[in-house]
Amino acid sequence: MKFYCTQYHFDLLKDNSRLAVFYEAIKEYCKNKKLETAFDIGCGSGILSYFSQPFFKNIIAIEKDKESYKKATENLKKFKNINVINNDAITYKYPTKADLIICEMLDTALIDEEQVPAIINAKKYLNKNGKIIPEGIINIAQLVNMEREYFCHVDVDSRINYELLSNEVIYSKFDFLDDFSANFKTNIKFKINKNSIINGIKITTITKVFKNIVCGSTPMLNAPFLIPLKPKKVKKDQVVNIKLEYIMGKGIETIKINYI
Repeated sequence: MKFYCTQYHFDLLKDNSRLAVFYEAIKEYCKNKKLETAFDIGCGSGILSYFSQPFFKNIIAIEKDKESYKKATENLKKFKNINVINNDAITYKYPTKADLIICEMLDTALIDEEQVPAIINAKKYLNKNGKIIPEGIINIAQLVNMEREYFCHVDVDSRINYELLSNEVIYSKFDFLDDFSANFKTNIKFKINKNSIINGIKITTITKVFKNIVCGSTPMLNAPFLIPLKPKKVKKDQVVNIKLEYIMGKGIETIKINYI
Protein backbone atom coordinates (compact mmCIF):
# COMPACT_ATOMS: atom_id res chain seq x y z
CA MET A 1 0.00 0.00 0.00
CA LYS A 2 1.25 3.48 -0.89
CA PHE A 3 1.38 5.86 2.10
CA TYR A 4 1.18 9.64 1.86
CA CYS A 5 3.22 11.29 4.59
CA THR A 6 5.29 14.24 5.71
CA GLN A 7 9.08 14.13 5.30
CA TYR A 8 9.48 13.14 8.96
CA HIS A 9 7.05 10.26 8.67
CA PHE A 10 8.66 9.23 5.39
CA ASP A 11 11.89 8.75 7.36
CA LEU A 12 9.94 6.72 9.94
CA LEU A 13 8.48 4.49 7.25
CA LYS A 14 11.96 3.80 5.90
CA ASP A 15 13.06 2.50 9.32
CA ASN A 16 12.21 -1.16 8.76
CA SER A 17 13.48 -2.30 12.15
CA ARG A 18 11.20 0.15 13.97
CA LEU A 19 8.16 -0.85 11.91
CA ALA A 20 8.88 -4.57 12.21
CA VAL A 21 8.90 -4.71 16.01
CA PHE A 22 5.59 -2.84 16.26
CA TYR A 23 4.01 -5.02 13.58
CA GLU A 24 5.12 -8.20 15.34
CA ALA A 25 3.95 -6.88 18.72
CA ILE A 26 0.49 -6.01 17.41
CA LYS A 27 0.14 -9.44 15.76
CA GLU A 28 1.31 -11.19 18.93
CA TYR A 29 -1.14 -9.32 21.15
CA CYS A 30 -4.10 -9.79 18.81
CA LYS A 31 -3.51 -13.50 18.19
CA ASN A 32 -6.51 -15.67 19.18
CA LYS A 33 -8.45 -12.76 20.69
CA LYS A 34 -11.82 -11.13 20.01
CA LEU A 35 -11.11 -7.42 20.21
CA GLU A 36 -13.33 -4.36 20.08
CA THR A 37 -11.34 -1.15 20.21
CA ALA A 38 -7.79 0.15 19.89
CA PHE A 39 -6.41 3.67 20.38
CA ASP A 40 -3.54 4.74 18.13
CA ILE A 41 -2.28 7.89 19.84
CA GLY A 42 -0.02 10.18 17.85
CA CYS A 43 -0.85 8.10 14.78
CA GLY A 44 1.29 10.09 12.32
CA SER A 45 0.85 8.65 8.84
CA GLY A 46 -1.47 5.95 10.23
CA ILE A 47 0.84 2.99 9.65
CA LEU A 48 0.13 1.33 13.01
CA SER A 49 -3.62 1.74 12.56
CA TYR A 50 -3.14 0.06 9.17
CA PHE A 51 -1.32 -2.84 10.86
CA SER A 52 -4.09 -3.09 13.50
CA GLN A 53 -7.21 -2.77 11.36
CA PRO A 54 -7.69 -6.52 10.59
CA PHE A 55 -7.94 -7.30 14.30
CA PHE A 56 -10.31 -4.64 15.72
CA LYS A 57 -13.92 -3.63 15.16
CA ASN A 58 -13.02 -0.03 15.93
CA ILE A 59 -9.78 1.98 15.91
CA ILE A 60 -9.55 5.57 17.13
CA ALA A 61 -6.46 7.20 15.62
CA ILE A 62 -5.50 10.55 17.20
CA GLU A 63 -3.13 13.02 15.54
CA LYS A 64 -2.56 16.62 16.70
CA ASP A 65 -0.53 17.87 13.72
CA LYS A 66 -2.91 19.10 11.01
CA GLU A 67 -0.77 18.08 8.04
CA SER A 68 -0.09 14.58 9.43
CA TYR A 69 -3.80 14.21 10.20
CA LYS A 70 -4.65 14.96 6.56
CA LYS A 71 -2.15 12.36 5.36
CA ALA A 72 -3.44 9.70 7.77
CA THR A 73 -7.04 10.41 6.75
CA GLU A 74 -6.11 9.91 3.09
CA ASN A 75 -4.13 6.74 3.82
CA LEU A 76 -6.85 5.11 5.90
CA LYS A 77 -10.03 6.36 4.20
CA LYS A 78 -11.00 2.96 2.79
CA PHE A 79 -11.04 1.29 6.22
CA LYS A 80 -14.49 1.74 7.76
CA ASN A 81 -13.32 0.61 11.19
CA ILE A 82 -10.74 3.42 11.56
CA ASN A 83 -11.73 6.88 12.75
CA VAL A 84 -8.92 9.44 12.34
CA ILE A 85 -9.34 12.44 14.65
CA ASN A 86 -7.44 15.74 14.62
CA ASN A 87 -7.02 16.35 18.34
CA ASP A 88 -4.51 16.41 21.19
CA ALA A 89 -4.08 12.94 22.73
CA ILE A 90 -3.05 14.55 26.03
CA THR A 91 -6.50 16.07 26.61
CA TYR A 92 -8.80 14.09 24.32
CA LYS A 93 -11.89 12.54 25.94
CA TYR A 94 -12.27 9.12 24.36
CA PRO A 95 -15.87 8.03 23.67
CA THR A 96 -15.27 4.39 24.62
CA LYS A 97 -12.93 1.99 26.41
CA ALA A 98 -10.01 0.30 24.63
CA ASP A 99 -8.52 -3.18 24.63
CA LEU A 100 -5.19 -1.85 23.35
CA ILE A 101 -3.37 1.47 23.38
CA ILE A 102 -0.68 1.90 20.72
CA CYS A 103 1.73 4.80 21.02
CA GLU A 104 4.77 5.10 18.77
CA MET A 105 5.73 8.58 20.03
CA LEU A 106 9.08 7.29 21.25
CA ASP A 107 12.34 9.05 21.91
CA THR A 108 15.29 8.55 24.22
CA ALA A 109 14.20 8.57 27.89
CA LEU A 110 10.85 9.97 26.66
CA ILE A 111 12.12 13.52 27.21
CA ASP A 112 11.19 15.20 23.91
CA GLU A 113 8.06 13.33 22.78
CA GLU A 114 4.78 13.74 24.68
CA GLN A 115 4.22 10.00 25.02
CA VAL A 116 3.98 9.97 28.82
CA PRO A 117 1.21 12.57 29.25
CA ALA A 118 -0.64 11.09 26.24
CA ILE A 119 -0.53 7.59 27.75
CA ILE A 120 -1.51 8.85 31.21
CA ASN A 121 -4.65 10.35 29.66
CA ALA A 122 -5.48 7.33 27.48
CA LYS A 123 -5.01 4.85 30.36
CA LYS A 124 -8.15 6.28 32.00
CA TYR A 125 -10.08 4.64 29.15
CA LEU A 126 -8.25 1.30 29.07
CA ASN A 127 -10.21 -1.87 29.83
CA LYS A 128 -9.24 -3.80 32.96
CA ASN A 129 -7.20 -6.39 31.07
CA GLY A 130 -6.10 -4.03 28.32
CA LYS A 131 -2.51 -3.61 27.21
CA ILE A 132 -0.21 -0.89 25.94
CA ILE A 133 2.25 -1.24 23.03
CA PRO A 134 5.02 -0.53 23.78
CA GLU A 135 4.94 -1.96 27.32
CA GLY A 136 7.71 0.24 28.70
CA ILE A 137 11.32 1.32 28.55
CA ILE A 138 14.70 0.75 30.20
CA ASN A 139 17.11 3.70 30.47
CA ILE A 140 20.90 3.24 30.62
CA ALA A 141 23.60 5.81 31.39
CA GLN A 142 27.41 5.98 31.00
CA LEU A 143 29.93 8.72 31.65
CA VAL A 144 31.87 9.91 28.61
CA ASN A 145 34.44 12.28 27.27
CA MET A 146 32.71 14.00 24.35
CA GLU A 147 34.14 16.28 21.67
CA ARG A 148 31.17 18.65 21.72
CA GLU A 149 30.15 20.94 24.58
CA TYR A 150 26.42 20.81 23.97
CA PHE A 151 23.53 18.37 23.94
CA CYS A 152 23.54 16.14 20.83
CA HIS A 153 21.95 12.96 19.54
CA VAL A 154 24.23 10.10 18.57
CA ASP A 155 22.47 8.72 15.50
CA VAL A 156 23.11 5.16 14.39
CA ASP A 157 25.34 6.37 11.53
CA SER A 158 26.72 9.39 13.36
CA ARG A 159 30.38 10.41 13.35
CA ILE A 160 30.15 12.26 16.64
CA ASN A 161 33.22 11.31 18.63
CA TYR A 162 33.10 10.34 22.29
CA GLU A 163 34.81 7.89 24.62
CA LEU A 164 32.99 5.72 27.16
CA LEU A 165 34.61 6.11 30.58
CA SER A 166 32.42 4.18 33.02
CA ASN A 167 30.29 1.12 33.49
CA GLU A 168 26.74 1.04 32.13
CA VAL A 169 24.09 1.79 34.76
CA ILE A 170 20.40 1.00 34.36
CA TYR A 171 19.04 4.08 36.09
CA SER A 172 15.30 3.68 35.46
CA LYS A 173 12.64 1.27 34.22
CA PHE A 174 9.06 2.12 33.34
CA ASP A 175 6.06 -0.12 32.71
CA PHE A 176 3.41 2.06 31.10
CA LEU A 177 0.59 0.21 32.85
CA ASP A 178 1.99 1.34 36.21
CA ASP A 179 1.38 4.74 37.76
CA PHE A 180 4.34 7.10 37.49
CA SER A 181 5.05 10.79 37.21
CA ALA A 182 6.49 12.66 34.23
CA ASN A 183 8.76 14.49 36.68
CA PHE A 184 11.85 12.30 36.96
CA LYS A 185 14.87 12.55 39.22
CA THR A 186 17.52 10.11 40.38
CA ASN A 187 21.07 9.77 41.66
CA ILE A 188 23.39 7.56 39.59
CA LYS A 189 26.63 5.99 40.82
CA PHE A 190 29.30 5.26 38.20
CA LYS A 191 32.66 3.50 38.38
CA ILE A 192 35.39 5.00 36.19
CA ASN A 193 37.26 2.57 33.90
CA LYS A 194 40.39 4.65 33.09
CA ASN A 195 42.25 7.82 33.99
CA SER A 196 40.73 10.62 31.93
CA ILE A 197 38.44 13.64 31.95
CA ILE A 198 34.67 13.22 32.00
CA ASN A 199 32.55 15.97 30.50
CA GLY A 200 29.28 14.30 29.63
CA ILE A 201 26.81 11.49 30.10
CA LYS A 202 25.40 9.19 27.42
CA ILE A 203 21.75 8.12 27.72
CA THR A 204 20.52 5.01 25.87
CA THR A 205 16.96 3.67 25.91
CA ILE A 206 15.74 0.13 25.26
CA THR A 207 12.06 -0.22 24.37
CA LYS A 208 10.08 -3.17 25.73
CA VAL A 209 7.60 -3.43 22.89
CA PHE A 210 5.65 -6.52 23.94
CA LYS A 211 6.54 -9.66 25.90
CA ASN A 212 9.88 -10.85 24.48
CA ILE A 213 9.96 -8.23 21.70
CA VAL A 214 12.47 -5.49 22.48
CA CYS A 215 14.11 -2.80 20.38
CA GLY A 216 17.28 -0.81 20.91
CA SER A 217 18.40 2.14 18.80
CA THR A 218 17.38 2.27 15.14
CA PRO A 219 17.78 5.14 12.63
CA MET A 220 14.48 6.70 13.84
CA LEU A 221 14.00 5.23 17.29
CA ASN A 222 15.71 6.14 20.56
CA ALA A 223 18.92 7.57 19.15
CA PRO A 224 21.24 7.81 22.20
CA PHE A 225 22.13 11.31 23.26
CA LEU A 226 24.99 13.05 25.02
CA ILE A 227 24.42 15.56 27.81
CA PRO A 228 27.32 17.89 28.70
CA LEU A 229 28.77 18.01 32.23
CA LYS A 230 31.29 20.33 33.80
CA PRO A 231 34.69 18.72 32.98
CA LYS A 232 36.16 16.66 35.82
CA LYS A 233 39.47 14.82 36.02
CA VAL A 234 38.96 11.22 37.18
CA LYS A 235 41.02 8.13 37.94
CA LYS A 236 40.41 4.48 37.20
CA ASP A 237 38.08 2.79 39.75
CA GLN A 238 36.97 6.14 41.13
CA VAL A 239 33.24 6.36 41.96
CA VAL A 240 31.39 9.37 40.58
CA ASN A 241 27.87 10.28 41.69
CA ILE A 242 25.56 12.23 39.39
CA LYS A 243 22.15 13.80 40.04
CA LEU A 244 19.90 13.70 36.95
CA GLU A 245 16.51 15.37 36.58
CA TYR A 246 14.10 16.04 33.69
CA ILE A 247 10.41 16.20 32.82
CA MET A 248 9.27 13.57 30.35
CA GLY A 249 7.46 15.14 27.43
CA LYS A 250 8.68 18.68 28.13
CA GLY A 251 11.95 18.67 26.19
CA ILE A 252 15.69 18.71 26.73
CA GLU A 253 15.57 22.18 28.28
CA THR A 254 14.17 20.55 31.44
CA ILE A 255 17.32 18.44 31.94
CA LYS A 256 19.34 19.24 35.06
CA ILE A 257 22.55 17.34 35.72
CA ASN A 258 25.15 17.88 38.44
CA TYR A 259 27.84 16.13 40.43
CA ILE A 260 26.95 15.11 43.98
